[in-house]
Amino acid sequence: MADSVTEAAAKLQIGDAPKLQLDEETGEMVSKGELKKRLAKRAKKVMKDKKPAEAQNAQAGASAAPKKPKEKAEDTPMDPEAMFKQGFLNDVYNERPVKDVMTRFPPEPNGFLHIGHAKAIAVNFGFARYHGGNCYLRFDDTNPEAEEEIYFTAIEEMVRWLGFTPYKITYTSDNFGKLYEQAEKLIGLDKAYVCHCGDEEIKLQRGGEKGSSPRFRCKHAEQSPEENLQKFRDMRDGKYKPREAFLRMKQDITDGNPQMWDLAAYRVLDKPHHRTGSDWCIYPSYDFAHCLCDSFENISHSLCTTEFVLSRVSYEWLNHELGVYEPMQREYGRLSMTGTVLSKRKLKELVDRRFVRGWDDPRLYTLIAVRRRGVPPGAILEFVNELGVTTTNSLIQISRFEQTIRRYLERTVPRLMLVLDPVPVVIEDADEFDGTDITVPFSPKNAAMGDHKIKFTKTVYIDRSDFREVDSKDYFRLAPGKTVGLLQAPFPIKATSFTKDETTGKVTEIRAVFDRETKKPKTFIQWVGGEGSGSRKCEVRLYNPLFLSENPASAEGGYLNDLNPESEVVYPGAVIESGIDEVRSRAPWPEAAGEDKLGKGGPESVRFQAMRVAYFALDSDSTDDHLVLNRIVSLKEDKEKN
Repeated sequence: MADSVTEAAAKLQIGDAPKLQLDEETGEMVSKGELKKRLAKRAKKVMKDKKPAEAQNAQAGASAAPKKPKEKAEDTPMDPEAMFKQGFLNDVYNERPVKDVMTRFPPEPNGFLHIGHAKAIAVNFGFARYHGGNCYLRFDDTNPEAEEEIYFTAIEEMVRWLGFTPYKITYTSDNFGKLYEQAEKLIGLDKAYVCHCGDEEIKLQRGGEKGSSPRFRCKHAEQSPEENLQKFRDMRDGKYKPREAFLRMKQDITDGNPQMWDLAAYRVLDKPHHRTGSDWCIYPSYDFAHCLCDSFENISHSLCTTEFVLSRVSYEWLNHELGVYEPMQREYGRLSMTGTVLSKRKLKELVDRRFVRGWDDPRLYTLIAVRRRGVPPGAILEFVNELGVTTTNSLIQISRFEQTIRRYLERTVPRLMLVLDPVPVVIEDADEFDGTDITVPFSPKNAAMGDHKIKFTKTVYIDRSDFREVDSKDYFRLAPGKTVGLLQAPFPIKATSFTKDETTGKVTEIRAVFDRETKKPKTFIQWVGGEGSGSRKCEVRLYNPLFLSENPASAEGGYLNDLNPESEVVYPGAVIESGIDEVRSRAPWPEAAGEDKLGKGGPESVRFQAMRVAYFALDSDSTDDHLVLNRIVSLKEDKEKN
């Protein structure tokens, strides 16, 4: 008997494992020959259904020749630096081909970054790195009314998670003194004045509602530089309340560009700053501070999104008027996604009203949520690179993002067996194999991932969906009297009987025997060993789109009326094979971007493909005794989305 066990187990080694492929229509693992038969049968049926239409076309003189099937694209990533070698970013560099490239990523620390910011991070940090330069992480902290420490920390974490190291971490508030000096200088040049106008007056000065009246300059612009300087110092010294006075740049009110209509440079705010405390009660505006901070930090290429195209004129105007070093600003299209919301206000409402767990809920597209879901940082960078960088804004379907993630995971993560809704199968004649070690590869395509051992047991668990009480010709999985293969197991099994819960009607146990005569079953299903195999119970969360439509904001009654009640489906009693322990110990999978070293990554860096199910990652709710898994993406794109 020992010899028969050894012989059977020997069949299970990597070199002799059956070459199985996924039948995407049924979700089954089948032999190459079986898949070929099924595809031919389906093609024949399609052609049969097409015959009436083809005959009609033939009568009209149209060709009835069937179209050739599309060839599968090579599963190889594109050049990760492609977006810097060609197109917009290459042109930008050629405009100013300096040796010491210096860029900056300047987020406002008033919220969590979302997927669109990943493009800005990749563009700014990547551009500098590609050209051998450096990139600052500069927090644009000029509005103490909206800034919190949690955002500073989260933003830096996301930059590093995406694989970038800031040259320096700086703050606009570092330059409050220098910015104030430049403001006084601008006043001395008669290029700035203190204004006391209200919103309605300013609106009239700028042409009224939709430009219905002529534009004109504020009367306060006629004040002398000396008077303006005194009023500005009074602002600094707290002699004005918020909205009673603000400093405006004296630009060109006749210019067709609204960014030249005497923009605000400084305003009074009655709020302590998180870094400077109560040292200042006046704070510079973005339009005043941004270009000057770029100048102070010797930024060579100031790269921003296209909503700042009009701002380029005021950006250049201010640096030129003050006679300081002038960086070059250029604008690229921003990244947005359909089927979700990215607005801070809307995200906050979802969080506050507990429609989601928090800002990092895996159904959101904040970067901390995308990370928690298990999306690898390398996949995000690959996605940005695939889209390329142009001056056109990108509105991308979530399905396209998921397809990039799917391709990335396919080649970079190990495979394990997971059963979502387990039903025990007792293999009555499996005593001789009970406790036998089976060697299983982590990846059939990448031998470098290695292999691991799992124990075969007399009782195994299969998914409830892989068994039917009544067989049918079009069903290829387990049913009474029917044979099905267990991935990597000694022999296929044949179901002999089953028991049910009289109350629920659910099958509670299946009895089976080895089918030692059938060498090549039509279908293989995944399984997980029973007691003594080292398998683990776990909670599995399957995430679907949070919203029902592609444009939640336009839904009748608002985006909250568009919430998908099935956005999260939980399987509390799933079972995973023992290989999960080795995958955890060897994480991150893959080692890339900000997860480039053993142990450098959170629980979400424990990623794997559950065969025939989906791609998963460990959730931060996990404990040593209770594993929680998040579905990252399905194994194939949902046809209903197309």
